[in-house]
Amino acid sequence: MPFLGQDWRSPGWRWVKTEDGWKRCESFSPALKNENNQLNDIGHAVLLTGDDEDEELYSTEDCEFAAKKRKKDHFRNNTDSQRFYREKWIYVHKESTKERHGYCTLGEAFNRLDFSSAIQDIRRFNYVVKLLQLIAKSQLTSLSGAAQKNYFSILDKIVQKVMEDQYNPRLIKDLLRDLSSTLCILIRGVGKSVLVGNINIWICRLETVLLWQQQLQNLQMNKHVNNGLTLSDLPLHMLSNILHRFSDGWDIITLGQVSPTLYMLSEDRQLWKKLCQYHFPEKQFCRHLILSEKGHIDWKLMYFALEKYYPIKEQYGDTLHFCRHCSILFWKDTGHPCTASDPNTCLTPVSPQHFIDLFKF
Repeated sequence: MPFLGQDWRSPGWRWVKTEDGWKRCESFSPALKNENNQLNDIGHAVLLTGDDEDEELYSTEDCEFAAKKRKKDHFRNNTDSQRFYREKWIYVHKESTKERHGYCTLGEAFNRLDFSSAIQDIRRFNYVVKLLQLIAKSQLTSLSGAAQKNYFSILDKIVQKVMEDQYNPRLIKDLLRDLSSTLCILIRGVGKSVLVGNINIWICRLETVLLWQQQLQNLQMNKHVNNGLTLSDLPLHMLSNILHRFSDGWDIITLGQVSPTLYMLSEDRQLWKKLCQYHFPEKQFCRHLILSEKGHIDWKLMYFALEKYYPIKEQYGDTLHFCRHCSILFWKDTGHPCTASDPNTCLTPVSPQHFIDLFKF
């Protein structure tokens, strides 16, 4: 007799022999299992003490059906999909194999990896925000309904964190600007694009994004009162060394607005020259050469001109890593079950763009 099942390599269901024959056992959470046992005890008590009519109303099959119904309602109420996964890594596979069926999607990876906790870590905050921005630009419709709900839930936590801590609001403003533009395009062309969910849900999401933008626009930075040593009290060579540590031109512009001394240091030609040489190759300089009135190269204008045409190098305190040996994507400090003799030799840092490219088929 042929075996009919979901997968002939799977371990199969768990069966228990009873007086009425073999019955299949289903796994429940401890809370649901206790409720199921209590309901079965009540059902058996009714069967023992009731009459014939009660036996038809409160049968064991009815108790099992009620337990299954509560189990479904329990999982529906817990809409946060990340609660169902304890592992902080995900196996990335693009095709079916003898060991695994199907393939890993961007939405599944977004749900499985712990982005909600990652935004609380200052080393990972910019990485997650950049990833959300790339998804907002081109991959928003690729997410499943649960992943989209998780996406806006994480975005809500990011906005609330910025409102409380006032950390890097410019980065969040750029994200919300790109997201609102994408939502406007999707809503206007609702018949041309595939949107998961009702159109009214997307309109509410757009209104929420516009509200977040308004809140960040009205954000007032708190002035910290400190009678001790301040940034302006440091020697010039230390201030110059700090400015040379920045890899974003806009951060240098912002820091230069703090005091006249920092403004003078932020206008240094050598500072902007090193910044251009770090982000762009020399062959790109000739295509967008900008000279000042004295005939010298204006490296500051060169940087912002090149930034419009070419991507700059990205720096993050911590990134996701991909194990080439196991095809596993994970945060480095969480670890993963690698079977290689030396796991560190098969690790590759994954940029936000590389993360999205992993799930393009």
